[in-house]
Amino acid sequence: MIYLDYAATTPLDPEVRAAMEGVLEEYGNPSSIHQLGRRARSLLEEGRERLARALGCKPRELVLTSGGSEADALALYGVALARGRGHLVSTAVEHSAVLQTLKNLERLGFEVTLLWPDRQGLIYPEQVAEALRPETILVSVMTVNNELGTLYPVRQIAEVCRARGVLLHTDAVQALGTVPCQVETLGADLISLAAHKFYGPKGVGALYVRKGVELFPIIPGKQEQGYRGGTENLPAVYGQGLAAEKAVARLAEESRRLLALRGRLEARLLALPGVVLNGHPTLRSPKHVNVTVQEADGEGLLLNLDLLGVAVSSGSACSSGSLEPSHVLLAIGRSKEEAKASVRFSLGRYTTEAEVDQAAQVFAEAVGRSRVYI
Repeated sequence: MIYLDYAATTPLDPEVRAAMEGVLEEYGNPSSIHQLGRRARSLLEEGRERLARALGCKPRELVLTSGGSEADALALYGVALARGRGHLVSTAVEHSAVLQTLKNLERLGFEVTLLWPDRQGLIYPEQVAEALRPETILVSVMTVNNELGTLYPVRQIAEVCRARGVLLHTDAVQALGTVPCQVETLGADLISLAAHKFYGPKGVGALYVRKGVELFPIIPGKQEQGYRGGTENLPAVYGQGLAAEKAVARLAEESRRLLALRGRLEARLLALPGVVLNGHPTLRSPKHVNVTVQEADGEGLLLNLDLLGVAVSSGSACSSGSLEPSHVLLAIGRSKEEAKASVRFSLGRYTTEAEVDQAAQVFAEAVGRSRVYI
């Protein structure tokens, strides 16, 4: 099987796995004051410090979570509930973890404005500036779109928000190890991360919280400075720190390699009749290629790719056994039929030129099998 679904999740780095296996022997509770607890606390803080160095922030500015979705929820609920009322601004192409949280906040009486992208998936700082109100408390714009790979001008949006005294959250789950996402580079007040997107373990993530930002905890407890209760997942936190350190260290080299592979794959895909690119041609993550196959049966296309040995994702999400069109692709102007007949290829650390070439050949065959002829 050729794995080209790195945007969904990444394999666990072997060095990270080995380090985690060693930490599994440490069964002490990091909150305990005896020797076993102190040893566990030391390893926990080592993992946090490594992640902090990768992000260029202070360890105390990181709240450890169960993943990116919880980090998003803590950022949005945390700011909103700490303020009690107000207006939030986000985009129509955010991850469902953000969009669903915003819907829930609307039910609690908060006002939400969603910004719509252009046909290439871009959101502009000017749109954010126009949407801000005196009562706006938070803007949430992702760093890299998880479906299209579109890169958003987070730094410029941060400047707009800072000038108006509004907090900025960015979901950077797709960013670390793929594009620069240090705290000073992004300029955001809150940054969400998930370890399994950068060759770390599943079930762990983090929220960067700039000093001075007030959050209401959604899981009460004494851990994580009171922002997130519950005994920490020590092996996962340790693995996350090491994975982040490694991903950032090889960022420049890996980005160049992925960009070359992306260009190679993209050229072969777009040479096929009726295959068109989704997203921006250049302002895009080096690992993402999302295409729509015109006049194709979307479900058949995905099934054929799987049967032919290529693991990818569609521009759709399976819900209750039915194929639902991607809200991201609908937002950039694709029809429901086009959205269902879309495929996201995402490259990663172990992708080779041979795999890219073979995947392109398989895709051509799958497209031929899936064409709808009337």
